[in-house]
Amino acid sequence: MTVRAAGAVVWRGDAVAVVHRPRYDDWSLPKGKLDAGETLPAAAVREVLEETGFRVELGRFLRQVSYEAFGKPKTVDYYSARAVSGSFAPNDEVDELRWLPPAVAADLVTRDTDRLVLADFAAAPADLATVLLVRHAKAGKREGWDGDDDLRPLSQAGLRQAEGLRALLPLWSPTRVHSAPRTRCVETVQAVADDLATGVLLEPRLSEEGYWPDRDAGLVRLLEIADGPGVAVVSSQGGVIPDVIATLAGLANSGRPTSALPADIPCKKGSTWVLSFLRPAPSWSTSDSPLSWPRLLSAHYLPTPLPAP
Repeated sequence: MTVRAAGAVVWRGDAVAVVHRPRYDDWSLPKGKLDAGETLPAAAVREVLEETGFRVELGRFLRQVSYEAFGKPKTVDYYSARAVSGSFAPNDEVDELRWLPPAVAADLVTRDTDRLVLADFAAAPADLATVLLVRHAKAGKREGWDGDDDLRPLSQAGLRQAEGLRALLPLWSPTRVHSAPRTRCVETVQAVADDLATGVLLEPRLSEEGYWPDRDAGLVRLLEIADGPGVAVVSSQGGVIPDVIATLAGLANSGRPTSALPADIPCKKGSTWVLSFLRPAPSWSTSDSPLSWPRLLSAHYLPTPLPAP
């Protein structure tokens, strides 16, 4: 049975954190095993806090590494994570922390897999624009609902999925919540907006009815959201999300298919795509060139985070 773990490249300014673990006498990136029922992003945030004393907000997914530990296969999923508060104190797992430029950190870490993760981190700016693109949670079957389909609410299973998203999405510290104007889309992210003490901004262009008559307008609207302040949550539909991601990925790769995405882009109900964008350079800010829009650098799929029963 594979052991699952998660960790992060924790950054502030131009430096990243590496830790010394006396038990193994090694230098590594902070990481640790998942607790029962825990999601990978939640484990990454918790392990960083336990090992370094720093609270972080997640950014883009970096990579998964695999190796054998104590005779068992192990995988570790790594994220970029910005340190927002806290301070280090020696603890049972870590006795020293150093803030180093990524290239210096790569020379210090013990494992080659950590060097691969650091190389991925250094390949793009740390401070990217993030959109959390969510497919609405379960809402039962259309044929079982007698009213206007736009008003079909979440089912009990969907409400559980929404509670899972309420715990998952704040790991990226969102500041804005957008949604296609269908009841089930809004209900999926309403609790996230409530916790932020903000409203849900309705996005007709990102509903199935609004997107397909004018795909370009829908894509532009998503890019406008990405170019806004802070991190955005966007709740949409299964008939929209795969096309948005595939098209943005194609644009980012000059029209060539991207090898980073599967042929059939997954989009289960209650799932999330973490989209990371490179913001345009200031010199392009008033141009109509494609370079004046945010460019998709990373798209990472997260299945529905159903809370433990």
